[in-house]
Amino acid sequence: MQIEMNETAKREKFEHLGNEIAVLSAHIEVATARLLEMIREFDAGCGWGNGFLSCAHWLNYRVGISLHAAREQVRTARALAHLPLIAQAFARGALSYSKVRALTRVATPETEARLFQFATHGTAAHVERLTSAWRRVDRAAEQQLTVQRQRSRSLTMYQDDDGMVVIRGRLTPEVGAVLRQALDAARDRMYAQARADAAEKYSPSHEQKQADAIGVIAEAALQHDLDPGTSAARYQVVVHVDAAVLVDPDQPGQSALEDGQHVPAETSQRLACDASRVVMRHDAEGRITEIGARTRTIPPSLRRALQSRDRGCRFPGCQSRYTQGHHIRHWAQGGPTKLSNLVLLCRRHHRSVHEDGFQVERLPDGELRFRRPDGRVLLEVPQPPTVAPDGGETLRLQNTAAGADVDPNSLRPDWDGRGFNLGWAIDVMHPRAIGH
Repeated sequence: MQIEMNETAKREKFEHLGNEIAVLSAHIEVATARLLEMIREFDAGCGWGNGFLSCAHWLNYRVGISLHAAREQVRTARALAHLPLIAQAFARGALSYSKVRALTRVATPETEARLFQFATHGTAAHVERLTSAWRRVDRAAEQQLTVQRQRSRSLTMYQDDDGMVVIRGRLTPEVGAVLRQALDAARDRMYAQARADAAEKYSPSHEQKQADAIGVIAEAALQHDLDPGTSAARYQVVVHVDAAVLVDPDQPGQSALEDGQHVPAETSQRLACDASRVVMRHDAEGRITEIGARTRTIPPSLRRALQSRDRGCRFPGCQSRYTQGHHIRHWAQGGPTKLSNLVLLCRRHHRSVHEDGFQVERLPDGELRFRRPDGRVLLEVPQPPTVAPDGGETLRLQNTAAGADVDPNSLRPDWDGRGFNLGWAIDVMHPRAIGH
């Protein structure tokens, strides 16, 4: 009899513990839904735009989650804005993040209702299998258009009457996806927030940022793939800048591209920071009297040591491998071209330091210190937030105050245990499969 009572007490103990796990898990899902809602608002408002490449990079830096997980959170958060049924169920603890993450990969406003109903009845594994098959059906239907799309692809480029270059084209979906991703990456590197440029008194529009980004893509292609050899000099962008202007941007003098177009002195400083240069001396009438040897600011051996030490952009929170050498104290101002005065920065953050007011200095112990334009230090690793000792109880109180009512069965699916017929589920639910 004593043994039976002990077994009963043990079962009751673990049943109670199981219910506590289920309730706390539901509270965590409610909190995660609120977290994604905050991430969506933060991302839409470019709250991450204080030097970071994207919202995912900010999450990776500030919260400490992997970049892949951060990108998934941002993607899911964006998708939920257009899926109210799924978002509401997630917010009240009726759907797990695992289910929501999978659903947002395929759900549209037209298919949301039927996918939501399935998710409330199936397990997370069922939802993953369904969404994977759903995507396969989509791909099979899209393959029927491949030949037509391939034949209709085109790209034209010509110079308009005002000198601007006009680009028009039709790209296949896969090429378009690559270009879109490249534009997003290049744009994120160049613009961390919609703010006025140092040389411009307005905030660039999305279309203007796209135009800037395509230049970054072209430059990266020539540097790292299409033209890796020494013949790259044929594709160099030439800047003419007076020595006095390089030393002090406030000094009078020229700072212009090869075609005569003026660029700010700070831009010339950035371009000259890690580039080949030819020194030309002129007489009083502007005629060339002497041409110095072509030199490279950072020699190959030193560049290899710099890349081995820094291993990518050193700006806090940035992980870009496509970098430029930056002289902490510019060589035109007497800064030496040696390892202690050099740091690797990506194009976006190199521009931030030269033209957007960010500052970098090397401390006596050899560490780097970055400052925002307002002088605040940008920490290499952010300070962790202060949290209450009992995080579970804090979640309960916050969710209850927000109106969430969860119990041990909130996340339990209505599945009755019968085998899952994936083919039948796709046939009756997928718009392209119904009626076939």
